[in-house]
Amino acid sequence: MSGYGPPEVVATGLRFPEGPVPMSDGSILLVEIARGTLTRVAPDGSLSVVAELGGGPNGLAIGRDGAAYVCNNGGFEWIEADNLLFPGHAANADACGSIQRVDVTSGAVTTLYDSFEGGRLKGPNDIVFDAAGGFWFTDHGQVRDTGRDHGAVYYAAADGSTIIRQRADMMGPNGIGLAPDGKTLYVSETMTARVWAMDIVVPGELAPPPPWAPGRFVGTPPAFRLLDSMAIEESGNICVGTMVEGGITIFDPYGGGSQFVPLPDIGITNIAFGGVDRCDAYVTASTTGTLYRMRWPRPGLSVN
Repeated sequence: MSGYGPPEVVATGLRFPEGPVPMSDGSILLVEIARGTLTRVAPDGSLSVVAELGGGPNGLAIGRDGAAYVCNNGGFEWIEADNLLFPGHAANADACGSIQRVDVTSGAVTTLYDSFEGGRLKGPNDIVFDAAGGFWFTDHGQVRDTGRDHGAVYYAAADGSTIIRQRADMMGPNGIGLAPDGKTLYVSETMTARVWAMDIVVPGELAPPPPWAPGRFVGTPPAFRLLDSMAIEESGNICVGTMVEGGITIFDPYGGGSQFVPLPDIGITNIAFGGVDRCDAYVTASTTGTLYRMRWPRPGLSVN
């Protein structure tokens, strides 16, 4: 598509990378789900482990305190086929997901949350901080021998003191992001390939949903594709990592349709914006273990 630069390889040899975060020193922090690590990618593409997290670190954001906050899904069984890596069923019969805080200097790991009202988190997936300093996160659930978990959307305090469930019984919520004005929460569902918009009343509280839906319907791809994590453009467009036909789907936030930017991996999972002008798009191609950088024709939103 015109205006989108070709993807350049930043790093290879990653084990199902997700959650890229461009840092001020030019490096990229990300998680490797299959390796169970928080990993730093240097500008020259070299890799170093910041922390051993175990389980399945899946989503990543930097808090006001400079620490890394990680959604850990508890771990997958893994399938390797034709030099590609795919997640399978949950590695554990019982739910064991959590939210972890990592000191990026020392590598010290603290578990902030692993349950809600006495029930274990099932598969935390993606995370975004708001301007008030708290964070929204999705619990995607897991597929187990007994069936598929329902997912949910939560809001939590960064100090580990408060966790609130705001949407229950979603169908595998994955990506999560905030509109530029902070008044709308966007959530993508993987298997339904739907993007939803939810009005925020006050920090941590969503307006009641309409009948039969978790929010306002934004859009879905025109062909069979699966949706993963997202980043928001400064314009408000919603950019979602897309699998099966790998690429980035760009949704109009008001339901005006979508565009598709194809990329060379069937498992494009995440996108994040960096660079001085926030027009460098960092994209995780997870099944091949690759981190790409490409020029984007519009700037990404500066995240909280």
